Amino acid sequence: MPNQTQAEKMRSAGGFIAALDQSGGSTPKALKLYGVEESAYGSDAEMYDLIHAMRARIAQAPAFTGEKVIGAILFEMTMDRQIDGKPTSQFLWEERGVVPFLKVDKGLEDEADGVRLMKPMPDLDALLTRANAAGIFGTKMRSVIDAASASGIAANVAQQFEVGKQILSHDLIPIIEPEVTITIADKAEAEDILLAELTKALDALPEGTQVMLKLTLPEVANHYKSLVDHRAVMRVVALSGGYSRDEANDRLSQNTGVIASFSRALTEGLSADQSDAEFNATISDTIDSIHRASVAG
Repeated sequence: MPNQTQAEKMRSAGGFIAALDQSGGSTPKALKLYGVEESAYGSDAEMYDLIHAMRARIAQAPAFTGEKVIGAILFEMTMDRQIDGKPTSQFLWEERGVVPFLKVDKGLEDEADGVRLMKPMPDLDALLTRANAAGIFGTKMRSVIDAASASGIAANVAQQFEVGKQILSHDLIPIIEPEVTITIADKAEAEDILLAELTKALDALPEGTQVMLKLTLPEVANHYKSLVDHRAVMRVVALSGGYSRDEANDRLSQNTGVIASFSRALTEGLSADQSDAEFNATISDTIDSIHRASVAG
């Protein structure tokens, strides 16, 4: 059974979830935005050391506490490392009051039928067992919708819930994330199809079962309000998806009951060259702005 104190925080606390789960493919871009060029590291090991240092710096910032940051999504390697001498998930919960989640997907298949499904995860059971031992509360897995394809979106949602049930069997709460690409011409139509498919999948879950949803901020405000209110949904969170932080916050504030789970928008403005005082002031302002947008609805 998931930690009930953490579950209650996820259901009702005001705040947002920080996405600190950049994977191997997105790490160089994340580091570059942080002011660390590829010339600064000569191997994957050095690259991962640098991204962990960035994440640890964020997590140790005075403003990064469960008062406004109620959860954080970790990359597998981050779960396996330490912050301030403690395993990362233990540090987050015990020292910061932040509920730890784990990114479990292994990347995306090539586009087919307007979607990019998740690659196979043959070692998922073993990873979930490790996550439980590490004190992880839930997981996150991302797939992508690139067109308003009814059959493609149905397959995308079906895959998400199939894996979600496997995660639930390990007493972890899955964050279902079928991201809609923000630049597609038929985004609103794709969101209509997605809402219908998610509703069907949620309706089919057994009574008492709950999942979380991580969704692209919609074209129509409160488009997903019925999902926020659904019996099988613990929380709906929003990804920034390439929107600037200001636009993401503006869109988020118009969606009642939805909170942020931002990655790039969270780290916008942070730099490896900043002094601790400058860094902490910047992340504090960022946390305040995302928190305001998350509780505005």
